[in-house]
Amino acid sequence: MNESDVQFLEYVVKALVDNPNDVKIERTVDEMGVLLKLSINPADMGKVIGRMGNTAKSIRTLLRVVGMKNNARVNLKINEPEGAAPRPEKTTKTVDEAMADLQL
Repeated sequence: MNESDVQFLEYVVKALVDNPNDVKIERTVDEMGVLLKLSINPADMGKVIGRMGNTAKSIRTLLRVVGMKNNARVNLKINEPEGAAPRPEKTTKTVDEAMADLQL
């Protein structure tokens, strides 16, 4: 089994983070392709995800290229650290609801 995708991901992520010893990659293969689960130190999460998620998107794109070279579909899942604050839910309001919130 070719694991060049794991080696590539490990090389890229360890170059980005401050705690390279905390980088852990779990590789699973199923009928959908290859899934790489990345676990990192919570302090390094922002470096791997990047502004607006651009770094993570770029890493995923490069992993797909590595996968195409090996005739495999490669996906990346970045595990959220334990105890992380939940993401705020995106809420959209109508103009009337927003005006009512202002209590003018």
